[in-house]
Amino acid sequence: LHCCPSNSPYLLTESLNELEDHDLDALVADLGCKSSQPELSTPPQSSSLPDDRTPPPPAMTPSSNTAESSQSKPQTKAEKIKLALEKLKEAKVRKLIVKVLMGDGSSKTLMVNERQTVRQVLDKLLEKTHCDSSIDWSVCETNPELQNERGFEDHEYLVELLCAWTRHSENKIYFVLRPQKYVMFTDPQLFYMWKKSKTVLSGVNQQAKELLIKEHFGGSTLIVPDLEGTLYLKEDGKKVWKSRYFVLRASGIYYVPKGKTKSCSDLACFVHFEKVNIYTTSNYKEKYRAPTNFCFILKHPCIQKESHYIKFLCCDNEHTLLLWVNSIRIAKYGAVLYKNYQEAVKRASTLQGVDSALHTDQYNGLTTQVSPQTNPNPPKTTNVEEYPHEPPPDFIPPPPPGHICTLDHKKTHIRERRLDL
Repeated sequence: LHCCPSNSPYLLTESLNELEDHDLDALVADLGCKSSQPELSTPPQSSSLPDDRTPPPPAMTPSSNTAESSQSKPQTKAEKIKLALEKLKEAKVRKLIVKVLMGDGSSKTLMVNERQTVRQVLDKLLEKTHCDSSIDWSVCETNPELQNERGFEDHEYLVELLCAWTRHSENKIYFVLRPQKYVMFTDPQLFYMWKKSKTVLSGVNQQAKELLIKEHFGGSTLIVPDLEGTLYLKEDGKKVWKSRYFVLRASGIYYVPKGKTKSCSDLACFVHFEKVNIYTTSNYKEKYRAPTNFCFILKHPCIQKESHYIKFLCCDNEHTLLLWVNSIRIAKYGAVLYKNYQEAVKRASTLQGVDSALHTDQYNGLTTQVSPQTNPNPPKTTNVEEYPHEPPPDFIPPPPPGHICTLDHKKTHIRERRLDL
């Protein structure tokens, strides 16, 4: 990630240089519109005019204005960057230049303003990378010092999240598929029937899943999974982990003190969710001598280094980790999470419909060109110039197992025929 503040002109210039030309043009145009709005919105002074008169229209000189604009319009990339720097100083909306890393090590550089949600950034990335329309695409942050990561929620504002990082942070942003992003809606029985056997859970049909979602998310009050069980808690400042019995509630996580029962009156608050986020971790068995590598932490987003304010928890297995991490997300975000899921499904359906229509049109156009009715005496040789050709996208992230990016196989076939010729 490059988060370039306005008081760092060298870094900002370097990051602007990484933007693609059309993105840089769009940035300059956007900043130009915003800077000119105050002048356009200033009403004329009518107090000096008689009541029966209206102010004359301003003189229009389109030819001179057009000539001036054509001469002053920046042509080279260096001129565009210079103009963008000037406009950024005048802009009132915070903007960050963000480098998003892909699965194959390549990256995309975006200009993001403080009004854009993660969902809007995802749509921009999907447009740039030409990936499939899976609801599992996510923008994630990683912290190499704490060895943790978190998938940003679609309703969050990306600039606000990134501004919580320290100035010289080594954190990175990734564009990846996370199959567990909306698992609480694709497989709600895992969370609301978690005490049942695996055989029972695997036999739940789609209709039963929809009823579970409606029951727990469709009412006026969100119902949080009644999750509870033994987790390992890391002691402050030590690489020592002790088991405790934890209980999930809508307001936070509670634990059973020693010598007490699991009744509500005996539970002690462990952490509230208002000011903390949940992060998954990597290799904590080696870093902190955790019992397993299935750990998660709860911390304020501004805490970027090891601190006694971080809550470290460890699970026995991957399935328990999945239950706790996503149940905490349900408790923290509630109905907003369900709304994000609905918007993601709607967006994916729209993109699939557009792709399907596009492929149908391309196929019809291709068959029309080779149809005998169109050309009753086709030549023996094939003119490859008749076939439609579009350059491939500049980047296609490698799909994880079980996910396939949407490609036009007909075009691939045509390109192979060109090579043969």
